[in-house]
Amino acid sequence: METEKKIVRPREGRNIAGVCAAFAKFFGLDVSIIRIVWLLAVLLAGTGMLAYLICWLVIPEEGR
Repeated sequence: METEKKIVRPREGRNIAGVCAAFAKFFGLDVSIIRIVWLLAVLLAGTGMLAYLICWLVIPEEGR
């Protein structure tokens, strides 16, 4: 039986809220790549900060 892959914010390896670490773990990428992409979204598009805050609220923390 396949296990469903869920996105969760890890307790370790995070800087602020663990959103970037959660996406990196979910997609199997390096967390630095996700952080750079997110920074570009904040600086260039302006929507990155709002998306980060929403993800912080919506994505559950690991172990809950």
